[in-house]
Amino acid sequence: MNTFTLLRSLRNPVFARLYTAQTTSLLGDALTWVGLALVAFELAGEDSAVVLSGALTLRVTAFVLLAPLAGAIADRFDRKKIMVVTHLSRMTIVGLLPFVTQIWQIYTLIFALNIFNAFFTPTYQATIPLVTGENDYAQAIALSSATYQLLGVLGPGIAGSVAALIGARQVFFLDALSFMIAAVLIFMLPGQLRVESKQQSLSTRGRTWRDIKNGTTSLFNDVYIRYALFMQLVASIAGAQILVNTVGYVQGVLKLGNVQYGWVMAAFGIGATMSAVVVGTAGQRFARTTLVLFGAGLITLALLPANYANLAVLMILWLLAGMGQNLVNLPTQTLIADRIPTDAQGRVYGAHFAWSHLWWVISYPLAGWLGSHFPEVEFFYGALIGLALLVVVQITIYPGLHEHTHEHEHEHYPLLHEHEHIHDEHHQHEHDEGILLVEPHIHVHKHALISHSHPHYHHDIHHHH
Repeated sequence: MNTFTLLRSLRNPVFARLYTAQTTSLLGDALTWVGLALVAFELAGEDSAVVLSGALTLRVTAFVLLAPLAGAIADRFDRKKIMVVTHLSRMTIVGLLPFVTQIWQIYTLIFALNIFNAFFTPTYQATIPLVTGENDYAQAIALSSATYQLLGVLGPGIAGSVAALIGARQVFFLDALSFMIAAVLIFMLPGQLRVESKQQSLSTRGRTWRDIKNGTTSLFNDVYIRYALFMQLVASIAGAQILVNTVGYVQGVLKLGNVQYGWVMAAFGIGATMSAVVVGTAGQRFARTTLVLFGAGLITLALLPANYANLAVLMILWLLAGMGQNLVNLPTQTLIADRIPTDAQGRVYGAHFAWSHLWWVISYPLAGWLGSHFPEVEFFYGALIGLALLVVVQITIYPGLHEHTHEHEHEHYPLLHEHEHIHDEHHQHEHDEGILLVEPHIHVHKHALISHSHPHYHHDIHHHH
């Protein structure tokens, strides 16, 4: 599934408009964060790490608490209305940000902003299959979650460059404009967007919780998705350091200005873009889990020497970190698209959204604490914590490529094997509905046992691992 295939889903005019709206509002988000980092440094100076980690923690807390609810609500109401209202509300709140003079005002506005954010994203994700139809929807989901992940890391770079040009507080006006454009785009979508459901009769509240539980169960039951989800925790520990402590390091330690902060964040974004292209084009050659492991290792290691870096070295390190962050995030999204049936994907994306943001609820305060207590070595300590966790996750929940279910009640019973594999020109066979043939997937197949002299040991000669 190369980059071109991903873009093919944009032939659908409704999805193209929805996608443009999402991209615009994500850019707006990035502008909010960079503007916020600069204003926080302006208001709090050396304590900017605490302010930023506080604001970012509020952001993800809003997500974790409300996104699952939002995902469930999205299944019941006209999604177009939800999306327009959330955009206009965000436009209004962001319009107030340039006028903050106190830290508590930052906290209040950010929490309010992200309540609406939490309602938009799962609603949007759940709307994609609705507007794209069977054939394009896998690409559409991949494209939009790639964009989400990409702009999460690329956005601050773009925003940093913009802030360098027009000044920290002016960024917020541009930001408000982006939300307005997105609202108009969604408002102009034809008709209503709602799921026809026969289950309307069930009580809403009970169903919401059931959806969250179902979504979470699907996430944790699948060994591959579970592994990727925990690797996202590892990556978020490093990622939080970058978002929280970079501004203090660049402006406080290196004594540079807004412009250089913009450059450093741009390097982070460029790294993310590079890895998105790699995942898009060469992603098929590697197992998803390999990419995830490599990414988590890369972002964590990039952090180790950061406290001793000058501007140029820091930009290179953040470039690598951006690559790592995306190598973890993108395959995780694709895994969900591959391995979860279409009708359950809204719930699972909602649950994944909540869980992956829960990781940031842990990571941001940690980054703020390290930034304020160990201002000389915060990146180094953050990297050590990340590496320790990476090793634990790798040892305890790495699924391996082969899942064995060996049944040996009797010598002549066949062995059941599951293998991940990919369909290419050498390897084709029939499939159940709902399996995407372009993606690696798993089957059970049988190997007859070779009889041999030791009844105690079963060796399967055909498969050397």
